[in-house]
Amino acid sequence: MNAAAIRRARTRKERILLTPEGISLPVTVAGRGARAGALMLDLIFIALLMIGSTLALAQIAGGAGQFMREAKGGGAGAQVLQFLMIVWIVIMFLFRNVYFLYFELGPRGATPGKRLTGIRIAARDGGRLTAEMVIARNLLRDIELFLPIPLIMMAGAESGMAWLAATGWFAIFMLFPLFNRDGLRAGDVIAGSWVLERPRQKLEAAMTVQQAPPGEEAAPTHKFRFEDAELAVYGEFELQSLERVLREDRADSIETVYHTIAAKIGRNDGWGDERRFLSDYYTQLRARLEAGMRMGRRKADKHSGH
Repeated sequence: MNAAAIRRARTRKERILLTPEGISLPVTVAGRGARAGALMLDLIFIALLMIGSTLALAQIAGGAGQFMREAKGGGAGAQVLQFLMIVWIVIMFLFRNVYFLYFELGPRGATPGKRLTGIRIAARDGGRLTAEMVIARNLLRDIELFLPIPLIMMAGAESGMAWLAATGWFAIFMLFPLFNRDGLRAGDVIAGSWVLERPRQKLEAAMTVQQAPPGEEAAPTHKFRFEDAELAVYGEFELQSLERVLREDRADSIETVYHTIAAKIGRNDGWGDERRFLSDYYTQLRARLEAGMRMGRRKADKHSGH
């Protein structure tokens, strides 16, 4: 694919995300290949976790059985094995269902498979991902992938009609992303989410602590200083949004976000130097949130407690 074709393909995937605060953020919709690759990786990870847990419980069950036989406690041994079977069922359920919920509700909004392929899920309305959204999209995944299996089991593996129905079911849901411009799964449509590429550009030097040349005094780290009460109004979600704005470095977004934050905290001294104002606010907000996490306190967003 030549450079012009790459640019056209990327333009087709670019969107503008409007946050609840009225901030316009440029985002890129993840490709279908990256999403399929992420799902394959996650299913492999889940399978490995299931196999490892099964082998570990089998070792425990073998040791418990041997101990009970030597102690001639057959009844107690059967109860132990039943308990281990219940533990195995619970672990399998957690790996298959909680795996996606745990990682996608995290601050990165991505499972290990998604992180390796450079994508993440996000709310289409620009707000924060909620547990309801993540649960809905993952319940739909179970329906998409696994519902035909009981049908085949009930009809019998030799039933041609059952296999035909299962194939049609898979085809409908697997081809669903091809018929909408954002490549949404049925689960994304129901949940109000989409999958985006994770920005790969590094933050500019203005957002980092500058080192003075040898023999010179270090320059002040921040031009703008913020009180704890001014930093306490925002959390991790807003920090990520601010990071994305600074990374993209678009003048219209910088100005909009500056006015939003300045009005929220009652400051107007950043006029004419909006990007430096936001950069200093970002570094100080990040330091505050990281310090809180080290003390066991987290502020997910502006609606959370301090």
